[in-house]
Amino acid sequence: MVETGGQRTNARGTGRRSAILFLVLATLFWAINYVVGAAALAEFSPLELTASRWVLAAPVLLILAAVIERPDWRRVARALPRLAVLGLIGVAGYNLLLYTALQFTTPSGAALVNAANPGLILLGGALLARTRLRGAAVAGLLLGFVGVMIVLVAGGDHPLAVSAGPGEGLMVLAIVAWTVYSLAGRSVSDVPPITATAVQASVIAVLCTPVAAVVPGPAHDGVTASGLIALLVVAALPSVGSYLLWNSALRVIPAGEAGLFLNLITVFVVVIGLFLGSVPSPADLIGGAMILAGVFIGQRSALTTQRSGAREEPGRRMTGDA
Repeated sequence: MVETGGQRTNARGTGRRSAILFLVLATLFWAINYVVGAAALAEFSPLELTASRWVLAAPVLLILAAVIERPDWRRVARALPRLAVLGLIGVAGYNLLLYTALQFTTPSGAALVNAANPGLILLGGALLARTRLRGAAVAGLLLGFVGVMIVLVAGGDHPLAVSAGPGEGLMVLAIVAWTVYSLAGRSVSDVPPITATAVQASVIAVLCTPVAAVVPGPAHDGVTASGLIALLVVAALPSVGSYLLWNSALRVIPAGEAGLFLNLITVFVVVIGLFLGSVPSPADLIGGAMILAGVFIGQRSALTTQRSGAREEPGRRMTGDA
């Protein structure tokens, strides 16, 4: 049977709609990491939660990598030192800073600062490539910077008063760590994304678990059922589910366009917080809106530049966490 042009168009449309749904679900699962991770910190230290999360996720990711990507393990072994360093900086470092920040600020506050991350990556990429940013991109970065300053200086429980705390400061360090990881991750572009994440998760599990075993955590009589459920959710949804959905979507949608969906993480965290009774301050809302608008303007400008030059390949993938 010969496939008509209309059938091919419909198939592409269906594939794109599925890919968009995958991107939305991936960002929702990453947002859940903020909310459920914050709840889990009542029974786990940031180090315990980071180690336990990847101990559970690493075997699943390794199996999925072997089945889906069928990597050349000799090539992976040659890249192991680079993967290990990147994993410690971006995956372990980011999560440790995030979970520690959540001990001092709300998930919404942390997510609002994290919303500046795409803009920081855009700036870092331009500096490394020694390229001049377009005017719209500069305007977006400046708008996002002002938004972050509003959240840091005037956000929190006492709006329009200087209230920046250690939580917001740790989130700034977290997005710096993620920026370094994202930009340096090009050095292991020859390793498939799920495989890279699986290897990094394994390294973190091996290195962090012994340390977590000897470093004192929260005082409690044992992990409760709710604590165990929180751990399983963090291990399953943001650690495994998000990566599979994200990488599947990037087979259809270019990475630059998909990056715009990362802004939904902040939106989902705030919406989930509203359902749970956490109301952001006016300064948080104003600053967060400026951050999202700035990132959108900056990334749309970069995406337009990409399209006016060489078209980006849909197959570029993202590894690590978000």
